[in-house]
Amino acid sequence: MSSSISMVGLGNAARVAARALAGGNAVEIIGRDSAKTKDVAAELGGATAGTTGTAPVGDIVVLAVPYAGAAAVVKEYGDALRGKIIVDITNPVTPDQLGLMNHSVKHANFSLGITLLD
Repeated sequence: MSSSISMVGLGNAARVAARALAGGNAVEIIGRDSAKTKDVAAELGGATAGTTGTAPVGDIVVLAVPYAGAAAVVKEYGDALRGKIIVDITNPVTPDQLGLMNHSVKHANFSLGITLLD
């Protein structure tokens, strides 16, 4: 069974999409920079480039954005995420990989009824 997956983010974590493509899944890449989004989609071979602000087409939406931006992405897409499986692969590690970021999203409740715990 194949799935449709939307990857939100253009960094290294978004490269997980290559594994999804290899498994026969449809993959959409979404990023703020449309030129880079097209480049990443082409680099992955077989992915499509989505448009920021447009509802993700995938049944599964993977958040591959910096940790501090994950809640904003969920809030931005709001009801467009209803009924989709959300996979958050962000983590609170600093960019230098030496420590934890000091961000708290305890009990952030969005219109989707999602509760995030740190």
